[in-house]
Amino acid sequence: MCLAVPGRIASITSQDGVPVAEVHYDGGIRRVAQLLYLPDARVGDYILVQAGFAIRRLAEEEALEALAMSRDAMGRADASASA
Repeated sequence: MCLAVPGRIASITSQDGVPVAEVHYDGGIRRVAQLLYLPDARVGDYILVQAGFAIRRLAEEEALEALAMSRDAMGRADASASA
């Protein structure tokens, strides 16, 4: 099972002619994602990333809601693991 994770584009560069974004995720995590499927993505956009590829642009409200639900689910998982 794969998980698509929402993040925000901090910068865009090119590697071997392929547009890539530095993406900032919840918790201060930063990773690079290829923009082959979203070539019109811009700095500041929220995107879903799966397996290193940006697959969908998200509205800010939608991204923040997904992040809040993820934090809530992780909090419940941590609580049940320590019980």
